[in-house]
Amino acid sequence: MFISAIGQDSHRFEHQDSKKPLTLAGVEIPGCPGLEGNSDADVVLHAITNALSGISGVNILGAVSDRLCLEEGITDSRAYLKKALQTMEGFRINHVSVSVEALRPHLSKHIPSLKQSVAELLSISVQQVGFTATTGEGLSAFGRGEGIQALVIVSVQKL
Repeated sequence: MFISAIGQDSHRFEHQDSKKPLTLAGVEIPGCPGLEGNSDADVVLHAITNALSGISGVNILGAVSDRLCLEEGITDSRAYLKKALQTMEGFRINHVSVSVEALRPHLSKHIPSLKQSVAELLSISVQQVGFTATTGEGLSAFGRGEGIQALVIVSVQKL
């Protein structure tokens, strides 16, 4: 049996003078302020985590991530993704497709490292990761440069 689920996340940018780095897919991206949030606000990893929750039925972002972040001080979204992966027993990830909407930063030159990071975090090959980016032609807050949105589809096979 094959199953797919969608995940989404979005955050607005912190103020331009913020020292918080922008982190996407676990990779620091220079030239832009970080995203608002208690954690590193990694919209890509949050969207993947949400998609995995859609497969397993176990929500990680919310109570679990709040406990890790606010009580244990863990702000690295890779820890939340790891928790989601622990709920995936009996499933094998076949493919992950990531679509990011943002006016800034320009992501095309970062896509190879973003794909590599996702592949490593999910223990799949880089060929099993699709990654696209769009400005959305300025039709949304993300396309106007106010923040970043990520949409993810994860396809898995039930073992």
